[in-house]
Amino acid sequence: MTERSTGSDLTLSLSNAKAERIKQVRALSGRSARSKTGRFLVEGPQAVREAVRFAPERIRDLYLTEDTAARFSEIVADAQSADLYIHVGTAAVLDAMSPDGQGVVAVMDNSGVSLDEVLDGSGTKPRLIAVLSNVRDPGNAGAAIRVADAAGADAVVLAGESVDPANPKVVRASAGSIFHLPVVRSLPLDDALAAIAEAGLRIIAADSSGTAELGDAATGDEFLAGPTAWVFGNEAWGLREDELALADSVVRIPIYGRAESLNLATAASVCLYASARAHQA
Repeated sequence: MTERSTGSDLTLSLSNAKAERIKQVRALSGRSARSKTGRFLVEGPQAVREAVRFAPERIRDLYLTEDTAARFSEIVADAQSADLYIHVGTAAVLDAMSPDGQGVVAVMDNSGVSLDEVLDGSGTKPRLIAVLSNVRDPGNAGAAIRVADAAGADAVVLAGESVDPANPKVVRASAGSIFHLPVVRSLPLDDALAAIAEAGLRIIAADSSGTAELGDAATGDEFLAGPTAWVFGNEAWGLREDELALADSVVRIPIYGRAESLNLATAASVCLYASARAHQA
């Protein structure tokens, strides 16, 4: 590891796009390298900015070009305030690290949080959790994490065969929201929901088969006022019968037009904001 860049002294230090360090950073786009090293890659100014602001203690190294260091001076300033390692490389070096990084990438420790930690809290019990079951598309998972963050959820749980939240595409699609709230990975859905229910949250599955309809004037949404965990299924087939059976209730989102269904992030937005409004009432 090189010396930290301090003050305005950001000199070019990386120019060989084929260097071993560059290869090691690029390898973090693959799951095996992330598992082996316990680190992951953050790509692009938006995600890196949020990582520097909200999780600086987990950042191992920050990489920029001379142009992006000048363009995103707030990232550099925050990184220097946090005493982070800053490396300046050529455009070819940053492109070799990540073709999607736009000249700004970071390497972070992948120290995840457990569901027990989320549910135990630090004196504050969670009131809203989003559970994704077998959600495999990284763009969908990242977008759902972003929605959960915007709705004020306390955590996101990726259960079953869901995508690795440290996948760079998930991180990028979350637009930095993955650094704003706990994201728990790889618990079997039944175990996760059992623990969530024991913590006092009502389990609600979002599915078109639901007998209850979200926003139904006859029944209202008063049941959302309490602590709630929404469960969302796979992009292609939704929730299986055995998964639906784990919920306290199954609720459908009304479709007033001709669309067959809503995509995952849109469905999560409707449901999570319904709970958020109920909690604010």
